[in-house]
Amino acid sequence: MQEMRESNRRYAEEFARGDLPSSPRKKLAVLTCMDVRLDVQRMLGLDLGDAHIIRNAGGSLTEDSVRSLLISSLLGTEEVVVIHHTDCRMRDVTEDELRTKAAQKTGAIPPFELGALPDLQQSVRATVAEIDESPWLIFERVWGFVYDVSTGLLDEVVGRKDP
Repeated sequence: MQEMRESNRRYAEEFARGDLPSSPRKKLAVLTCMDVRLDVQRMLGLDLGDAHIIRNAGGSLTEDSVRSLLISSLLGTEEVVVIHHTDCRMRDVTEDELRTKAAQKTGAIPPFELGALPDLQQSVRATVAEIDESPWLIFERVWGFVYDVSTGLLDEVVGRKDP
């Protein structure tokens, strides 16, 4: 923790971006996994202030990510990029296996889905379809990609322009 505090102090000494608006400059939101190997801003050529980045285990469309995307749309977002990735830990297990592991660790079975992703391409298509079908999420464009963690390349799976 001390290292992080010291890093923050150095960061704050040079900080000059306090005037950025909360609306994304590129009218873009990215829904992706929390995996530490995904450097979303660098992989997409984004700068601070360009996009809202929403991350969770598996990059799933959860109740909270719907809430975040809705707020993003109210702040001017017009386009969403969904990015899932190869070698995802959410892909190596079934929902039942995740629930069993969670119960072993915590002593209780979670009352919500944990989001296992058995088929990578299909999970991207399903997430984009869920965004398209949600009455709360109205965007001009929605794209879905798979990021290859070993090459750094994005592979487009699905895209939609204009509602």
